[in-house]
This record gives sequence, C-alpha cells and structure tokens, in this order.
Amino acid sequence: MHARIVHSTAPTFRKAWSSLVGRRPWICSSCQAYSRRNRYIATQSPSEKPYYITTPIFYVNAAPHVGHLYTMVLTDIIKRWHVLKGEKALLLTGTDEHGMKVQRAAAKAGVEPKLFCDKGADIFKELAQKAEISNDHFIRTTDGDHKDAVEYAWFLLQEKGLIYEEKHEGWYSVTDEAFYPQSAVKPYLDPPTGRKMMVSIETGSEVEWSSEINYHFRLSAFRENLLEFYQANPTWIVPEHRMKEVVQSVESGLEDLSISRPYDRLTWGIRVPGDDTQTIYVWLDALVNYITKAGYPWAPGREHAGGWPADCQVIGKDIVRFHCVYWPAFLMALGIPLPKQILSHAHWTLGGSKMSKSTGRVVDPFHAIDRFGPDVMRFYMGHEGGIQDDASYDNIRIIQLYNKFLNNQLGNLAARVQRNKKWSIKGAVQRVGGQPAEYWAEGPGSNFWHNSLATIAAKVDSSFVAYDPRKAVYQIADFVRGANDFFQMSEPWAKITPFGPGEPGEDVDKIIFETAEALRMIGILLQPWMPNKANLLLDQLGVQQDRRTFAWCQPGVDLEYGEPMVEIGAGHKGVLFPPLPSEG
Repeated sequence: MHARIVHSTAPTFRKAWSSLVGRRPWICSSCQAYSRRNRYIATQSPSEKPYYITTPIFYVNAAPHVGHLYTMVLTDIIKRWHVLKGEKALLLTGTDEHGMKVQRAAAKAGVEPKLFCDKGADIFKELAQKAEISNDHFIRTTDGDHKDAVEYAWFLLQEKGLIYEEKHEGWYSVTDEAFYPQSAVKPYLDPPTGRKMMVSIETGSEVEWSSEINYHFRLSAFRENLLEFYQANPTWIVPEHRMKEVVQSVESGLEDLSISRPYDRLTWGIRVPGDDTQTIYVWLDALVNYITKAGYPWAPGREHAGGWPADCQVIGKDIVRFHCVYWPAFLMALGIPLPKQILSHAHWTLGGSKMSKSTGRVVDPFHAIDRFGPDVMRFYMGHEGGIQDDASYDNIRIIQLYNKFLNNQLGNLAARVQRNKKWSIKGAVQRVGGQPAEYWAEGPGSNFWHNSLATIAAKVDSSFVAYDPRKAVYQIADFVRGANDFFQMSEPWAKITPFGPGEPGEDVDKIIFETAEALRMIGILLQPWMPNKANLLLDQLGVQQDRRTFAWCQPGVDLEYGEPMVEIGAGHKGVLFPPLPSEG
C-alpha cells in the first residue's frame, strides 16, 4: 500500500504556510529559487527510474570501524551486481552530522561543530574511496539541499495536521538519539566507576530523564496503515525474523513521536521552520537524506528520475525501528512511495562482543585495507559477514581464506591453466569453442558443462533476487572448487598427444576450454566483490572489456579471448594472488 505522491507548487506552499495561525511567513531557500530551477527541470525529458540503493548515513562523532566498512561493501556488492546485469544503478552513502551526540563530541574536541563534521565526513569519504565503493552520491546532512528538503517535509507534515506541540517527558539516550519508555530502561551499576545510571534495555546505552516542550508527529495514526503494508509485503524486511519483530512491535501499539528539541539544549541541527526556539529531531532530519539525493522535492514528471522509491535500503539491525517504523510512517504522511526492500544485516563482533566506538572495541578499517588490500577485505566481508547472525572478525580467518581459497584454489587454478606451455587457451577456444551444444552432451566433461558451467550464473542471480549476496559468493566459491576438481581429475597433462606441435589433442582442448570458461565466468561473477582482482583475472585471460557483463556469463558465448593482456606469472599484474608477506 503506497500513498499517492503529493505535488505541491511553491506558490501554494508559501501561501499555505503564511496562513498558518500564529506563524510568521517562512520560505525555504530552494523555494525562493523555485521558478528559475523548475524552468530548467521542466525542459528535461522524463527518464527511466534507475536502480537505487542506500547505506545508512554514518555519525561523524567518532572514527569508522569495520562494521561501517561492511555496510558500505555489502551495499556496493549489490549495486555492482545490478550494473553487471546492464542496469543503471545509483548508490547513496554519507554522513549524519546533526544532533546531541555530534554537538557534545565537537564540544569535547574543542572545535566548532561544522569543522568537526567536515573532518569526520572526509574520513568516511576516504574510507569509501579506499574500499572501492562505487557510490554516486555522498550526502551530508549539513548540505544546503538537504536542509531545504527537511524544511519542505516539515511544512507538509504540519500542513496536514500531523505535527502538534506538547510537553514531553521520558528517558533520552544521547548515544542512540532516541527516547525510551519506562518499560524499556533499567538501573545499571557501571563496574569500572561504581556509578549508578539508567540504561536502555535494548542497546545498553545510558539514558537521562528529559522533560521539555517540543513538537510531536502523530505516529500513532499510522499503526493500521503500517500493519496493512506489512501484511501486503511480508518479505519487505530481510531477514524474515526481523520483519516479524517489527510487526509485533507495531501491533503492540505506537506512541506519537517527539520530533524536535529545545534550541537552548540542541543548537546543532536544522531549526524548526517558523519557530527558532526548536531544533528538528535528528532522526527526522537524517531519514529524509534518502529522498534528498533522489531529487526531493520533485518537479512533476521527475519523481522517479533520481531513483526513488529506493529498490533496497541496507541498514544494521540496531536501526530497524527507525527505518521500518518511523521512516515508512513519515513517507506515508508525505504521500511518497515506500522503499521496495529493507536489507538488515547483523553486526561484527570482536572477541565475542559487539564492536562499539563508545567502548573502543573496534577494528580500524583503514589498517585492515592497508594490510590485506581492498579486494581481499571486500571478499572476506562478503563471505563472512552475517545477515541473520553476527559474525566474528578475525585476522587469522582472513589469512586462512586468502591462503586456502584465493591463493590455493582460485589463484592456483588460474596459474596451472594459463602457464603450461603444452597447451593454449586461445588454441582451445578456437578449435573446440564453437562446437554445437550436442558436442558437450556426452563424454568426460559433459557433467561439468551442464551441471556447473551452464547453471552457475542463474544460481548466483537467484541469490541476489533474494537479497542474499553471502549465499551468492558461497555459490561462486563452490564453483571454483568444482572447477579445480574437474581440472585435477581430468588430468590434461596426461592426455597430451606426442605429435602436432601446438595441438595437444581434442581431449586436452576440451578440458582446457571448459576450465578456461570456468575461470572466465568466475572473473565476471566476482567483479562485485573483487573489482580489481576479478578484472586482473579477465586481463590474464584476454577477455575484452565489453564482454565482462552478466550477459556474457554462459559457456560458449565468447570465442574471442585467450590472448593475455598482461604478462602471465611476472610482476604485480602477472600473479593473481601472490603469497601474503610475512610480518615480523
């Protein structure tokens, strides 16, 4: 159930706002330039909606850890998969820069909040770059266009009578930027200091009692709408058990949501339009970012050009309530379609405990990338990262995965097939590559052809359709092992004919062609996880740049490869996975 899209024009916007009782006229800066901007937009032709995927935006109050890296990588893998399939795809990431938590962190650091946020945003941008994240947008909630979008959304909510002012009392967590009811907090004695405090039962974060006048959003009015949407879209949240938890939470009842803070307590944020004594609640501010970069507020006919509704929003399991209860309610209230999918992943633990910036139990993602390289870290996180359950970060496991699989399985297979001078990949492609389907219907290599080469692409794609990229990479890994087993059991080295220089015989050609096809498709399929290493493998095989998409991921469709584009076995580009350097 999607509410209809509301197309409000700027003149109506200004007039309606001015007529609100007791409010002075307010005009956002985007509306001041409305006519000029819309004359430009109106001349653009409507375009097809691109695939649009988002990460959550990350707080800048502390440095990123590998949990942030995992969210970025997971999102990027999915985006790259859709690009691989020939789709136009957009990825949004960025930083959440307002709120009490950032205000206090800046004060503690002794710098102005904006300068503090500039530095924090640069660090997350650098992480995305080092991790080969192919983001199309990097949003900051301090951006001018985002401020305009938030103010515009606030006006529409108020115009519809969905915002009211009232005294609010409750337990507030600065860490979580959230209020909790009495039933959701408990007393706690901090062991190191002996200090008594109240904490959130859900997150363990300290809470403090707050009593203040602020604005509220009529969240309770959307209980039935939300439940109807969940019922109509039972797989909206992945994994399934988190969907059930959200449904149960909403069924138990919704309280109206406090959506502002007194300015004298929270100065770092977007002021409530028309009321300078209040600052907009950080989560209402932050959630709007996803539509800001999709072009909100939209001109008529341009609602989908920037990608909205999002095809997938990737989040950590700790922010499900904000994205799966508050966010859809805000969108329903604004008359905007809801995202098509929420992918909620689990956390990374370190020594059995959740990584946390506040406790210092973190792994520096920059150090990890510098040590193992972006491709290896991306593969490790995609292979080991949890969707259902938490994953344990372990350097030893990274080394094992590198040595046992990347080096010994994939790298070794590529080297054995490409370096042997007694056969030729190019020759095998030319001599047997163009044979009809019935040629591969029987004989020693027929099972591998029909059960592996011909099916792997569809299997991996089905896993992405189910938003399970971890299953997808396991399927590729099994395919790599299967190709190794096929090559080893086929023993082409023992079947080489002693005559015909450069022509080892039809049996050898068939084995080499099938194994080369496996490597070619592995290279294509692994690009979302390992963009550099996968393309290096394809360079080694001599696969043309325009033949590295999903459309070419079937056996026998590419008969124009086999001439290496790099020197095999020599230098940095000649070895796919060289031995890891030992550390003293």
